[in-house]
Amino acid sequence: MKDFKNKVAVVTGAANGIGRELAREAALRGMKVVIADIDVENLNKVKVELEEKGTEVLSLVIDVTEYDQVEKLAKETIERFGEVHLLFNNAGVVVPGKIWELPLKDIDYIMESNLYSVVYGIKVFVPIMLKQDNPCHIVDVASVAGLLTSPAMPTYHMTKFGNVALSEAVNYQLQGMGSKIKMSVFCPGYIQTDLHNCDKRRTEKFKIDEDPYYTSEGFYAGLKQSEHVIKTGMPIDSIGMSVFQGIEDENFYILTHPQYNPIIGLRVKNILEGKNPDISFFKK
Repeated sequence: MKDFKNKVAVVTGAANGIGRELAREAALRGMKVVIADIDVENLNKVKVELEEKGTEVLSLVIDVTEYDQVEKLAKETIERFGEVHLLFNNAGVVVPGKIWELPLKDIDYIMESNLYSVVYGIKVFVPIMLKQDNPCHIVDVASVAGLLTSPAMPTYHMTKFGNVALSEAVNYQLQGMGSKIKMSVFCPGYIQTDLHNCDKRRTEKFKIDEDPYYTSEGFYAGLKQSEHVIKTGMPIDSIGMSVFQGIEDENFYILTHPQYNPIIGLRVKNILEGKNPDISFFKK
């Protein structure tokens, strides 16, 4: 896609961070924008901001961990605008900590928020785009954590590797069909977002409860680490432009931090050479 004016963009997780920047960039390019999130207060702020700039906006309170709500997102998008051309499967969360210490609820929380939500978006929106038979694009927001591993957040790596693999395989399928749908997977490094505060927006089914883990040293250490790496990350103001440039150029992999490229390459090299993962790499 190179012509965005009057086309329709759907952005999940649009109330904060990367999603908000993608919605802003879509509006800047003259698109009609559908914004979806569970954060009602900030979603309304984004809606007002975009409408003040003359953008046609549909704002929906949607929990992307529920398949029927993603269906609702698509249904109301089509009812309002008639078509959809650009989908950002962006909504996501972070859960740090040792996986054997995490409550099963937290594993479900990150799996459903980061991976199932992308599956649902693809499953619901691809048939609509295929039926339209016009140029469309899907961007699945993963992370550089889907291209390399570290000891910090195993569940986050798990879901983001899943994002990358899912996107690659679906992209092959669409190519094989001769589809007009293009795909990208966005794999940023640390960016200054509000992701470390995602626990404040947990829905009832994932609500932090009386489990002793949530008062443990490991839980608080994970929160502190997440806050540090996010607050010291790349400024967010150029992210929307970078992603849209990737869409225009039909880049499947959209990256933000070149300094991680050697680490990604080293991981692949070690696999091919039969070398084992070595914690000493992270101690240097």
